[in-house]
Amino acid sequence: MNEILWQPDTERVQRSRMFRFLQAVNREFSQNFTTYVELHQWSVQHLETFWEFYRRYSGIRFSHLPDETLSSSVMPGARWFSGAELNYAENLLTASSEKTAILSKVEGQALRSLTYGELTVQVKQFASSLLRNGVQPGDRVAGYLSNIPETIIAMLGTTAIGAIWTSCSPDFGPQGVKDRFGQVNPQVLVCVAGYVYNGKSYSVIETLNAIIPDIPSLQHIVIVPQGNTSSSTETLRFHSVVTWEEFISTENSLNFLFNSFPFNHPLFIMYSSGTTGLPKCLVHGAGGTLLQHHKEHALHTDIGTKDVVFYYSTCGWMMWNWLVSALAQEATIVLYEGSPVFPDSRVLWDLIDEAGITVFGTSPKFIAQNVKQGMNPSNTHDLSSLRTVLSTGSPLGATCFRWIYHNVKHDVQLSSICGGTDIISCFMLGNPMLPVRLEEVQCVGLGMDVVALDENNHPVFNQKGELACRSPAPSMPIAFWNDPENTKYFHAYYDKVPDVWLHGDYIEIKNDGGVIVYGRSDTTLNPGGVRIGTAEIYRIVEGIEEVVDSLIIGVEEDHDIRMILFVVLKNGTDGVSHYRGKIKQRLRRQATPRHVPHEIYEIREVPKTMNGKKMESTIRDMFHKKNLVNQSSIANLDCLKEFEEIYASRLVGKSG
Repeated sequence: MNEILWQPDTERVQRSRMFRFLQAVNREFSQNFTTYVELHQWSVQHLETFWEFYRRYSGIRFSHLPDETLSSSVMPGARWFSGAELNYAENLLTASSEKTAILSKVEGQALRSLTYGELTVQVKQFASSLLRNGVQPGDRVAGYLSNIPETIIAMLGTTAIGAIWTSCSPDFGPQGVKDRFGQVNPQVLVCVAGYVYNGKSYSVIETLNAIIPDIPSLQHIVIVPQGNTSSSTETLRFHSVVTWEEFISTENSLNFLFNSFPFNHPLFIMYSSGTTGLPKCLVHGAGGTLLQHHKEHALHTDIGTKDVVFYYSTCGWMMWNWLVSALAQEATIVLYEGSPVFPDSRVLWDLIDEAGITVFGTSPKFIAQNVKQGMNPSNTHDLSSLRTVLSTGSPLGATCFRWIYHNVKHDVQLSSICGGTDIISCFMLGNPMLPVRLEEVQCVGLGMDVVALDENNHPVFNQKGELACRSPAPSMPIAFWNDPENTKYFHAYYDKVPDVWLHGDYIEIKNDGGVIVYGRSDTTLNPGGVRIGTAEIYRIVEGIEEVVDSLIIGVEEDHDIRMILFVVLKNGTDGVSHYRGKIKQRLRRQATPRHVPHEIYEIREVPKTMNGKKMESTIRDMFHKKNLVNQSSIANLDCLKEFEEIYASRLVGKSG
């Protein structure tokens, strides 16, 4: 077993909402469960019973109750709670009107606050204005927006009338926006005039003018005066442009009533960050999203009415949707728009103290940056409110685990969580009843029938396998957009093992229920037939003081896989030739000789998606002479030139 870094005491366990739920299950079903492992096993063995009980237990408001729990278990196509009706937005606005709903901070500006009462009024105003402008249930409203309260208002106003919300952040370039919104034909586009990042202001008017001709469905554009507005919106080439205030101020919110929609009514369209072809358009249902998020917030994250919840995200990443759903717990959520390291790396730690954050969500990259910079927030900040730290986006390494407990707070629950846009939620995540073990996700989520499959598709424990979900979950997509026969949906997850969702990650499930995540299976390295997850390499290489970032690919050559490692070194550090030996020695010693790359090159920057994920498959395709179709997914496109030069030099070297 991996080392225990934190253990909740008996009082904290028994205070947790997960423990109270376990007791409720015992009472309702005459069970005698004492451990989470027992509770989880029951939840997947009695899947329909679990989800129906949690539907009732959650307190989610339904205007019509379901006729049945699960009408079909066939995947894709499983349908939950047929006949049930609810309103997603209404369920997020149940707290008392005086309570603070949102605390919001934009880089370089003061903290803003919005009460539930103020939020509700503006949501109703936005929804009423959509109706007045002819938007109907099922129509699409798109947000090209920063992480600000207006984005939440627009989303909730959209979903309140049964329209479908879809969004991406303003750092997406024209092609990235076209590739997404151009597929789903939105009627309304809500966008910022500009934004601020890393001390600089950016206008998006030029981008808007570039994308408008490729979205002919657009009828209205609503401009939020955020960031740099020096580029006048008068230069926007569109026939119907209004400001945010003009759009909502004419509406009387007292006349608006929340209508109910079916449990599986479309709520969000999310986008995959694939590197070939157009992004997949994933349609998530209102009830499934709300129910799954409620379970994850209430039970696994132990969020209650007194919590102040933060996740560093943009509205182009599913963690933004996940964060906003925490309003259903009557909690306060915190937004931050801007760079997490400007003017310095203290900015988010300052925000914890300023806003009284209890649940702080971030990425392994942010934690690793703090480690590299020698940060010690426990010496410079109060952090007395902080109870839980969440991390997702990629596997969290041992150094980062230890750093949280040595340099942030010793009595904090560190929950590495893992899921994805595909299910707009988590397969594995935290648990207030369980210890935190080094490099492990604490547990598989309740109601998630997750296993690790070996090469023969048999479930295995204590060894690496492919992440599989063998039963339907309410937050799985209800469909892919423009995929009436579910053909794209099937090929995305089910064509290898029918009726089993294969997520594309390698994991290891321990006997005690903890999970180690090894990284994407579609970029797995197989030198000599040995499967190596790229995250195994990154944990070790990025633990070297001189290495800031890294990327590794496997290239098929001479009937085997040749591993090529690219590293970003600290400024002022000697070139990679000085460190090749150190990198290889560290990998050989801490892993195996199989983990040692065949080639190591220095680069200035690792190519990443808008959400900060390393684009291993893009570089692998380049080195396999494949066309890079979906370059709009790359946030830092210019860095590809460096890889092209390395690729060309390798060809010259071989021919020589």
